[in-house]
Amino acid sequence: MSARTEFGTARLRVVIIDCAIYENGTRRSGDHTIEEAAQACHVPGCFVWLGLYEPTREEFGAVGRNFKLHELAVEDAIKAHQRPKLEVYDESLFVVLKTARYVDESETVEFGEIQVVVGAGFVVVVRHGEASALAETRKHLQERPDLVALGPAAVLYSVVDKVIDDYVPVILGVENDIHEVELEVFASKSSGNPVERIYNLKREVLELQQATAPLLDPLEQLYTRPLACVPQETYEYFRDVHDHLQRARERVDTFSQLLTSVLEANLTRVSVRQNEDMRKISAWVAIAAVPTMIAGIYGMNFEHMPELEQTWGYPAVLALIAVSCGLLYRAFRRSGWL
Repeated sequence: MSARTEFGTARLRVVIIDCAIYENGTRRSGDHTIEEAAQACHVPGCFVWLGLYEPTREEFGAVGRNFKLHELAVEDAIKAHQRPKLEVYDESLFVVLKTARYVDESETVEFGEIQVVVGAGFVVVVRHGEASALAETRKHLQERPDLVALGPAAVLYSVVDKVIDDYVPVILGVENDIHEVELEVFASKSSGNPVERIYNLKREVLELQQATAPLLDPLEQLYTRPLACVPQETYEYFRDVHDHLQRARERVDTFSQLLTSVLEANLTRVSVRQNEDMRKISAWVAIAAVPTMIAGIYGMNFEHMPELEQTWGYPAVLALIAVSCGLLYRAFRRSGWL
């Protein structure tokens, strides 16, 4: 079921994206209630994949009771905005993943969250936010009966692989934005100050670091630590996604360093432009001081100024002002102040 579907119980209606029962590597046909799914997870060779989208406390509480989830796992699955982690509750696992999606229209990154509860014969996937839809992931997994036969751990691998693959277009989008900011900073004629855009990019990169870096250790545990729900046959798959995540994190780390360098370069260019403006202002003030000084002398109303009694007096004073200003202008031009 690709659309949001409602399943009823005697006391509570629970809203679920999909509820599938897999037996010997293939999916059973038809729709199933939570009670049927909870019973099927105890049948040898069967497991249940239950998908929910932003469930309420009451909705997920019914799931927790039917699948006997640990109370801490239920509490964490309802709350979003958690850091990536791996928790072991009795014989079940609770994994938190941060999802990301690059939005071309606004040139921003949207973040979401996926919580995965893996137990004996079942896997419950809870999504928060719009990023990393799992319909295609379920479809691709069902095309691999050999992988489905590995049980709930195969679903966990597929979800993790989808989340990490979705980091790639986000990284490319942010990388392109950083390149544009670099061109803007080092352009000979800039239309404005890109500080705000650099700051927003640094925030997005920081959130990407918070999504990728903390997930490295949980993924490593999935193929190095003996866990009841993770068979050894899946170790190579988790090792592969761990390697992909490592490379993604390294690229994100370089973005942070690069943006810091771009911000410092922009501040340096701003300071240089301010110094250039101050030199220009100072040069014009110096040039304007010559006629001001001479005019000030003649404004003092001396009783006798011989040159004013001559016909060449005013032209000579004006010529002196013009020559003095011209010499100053030439000197400032040579020195680079104008």
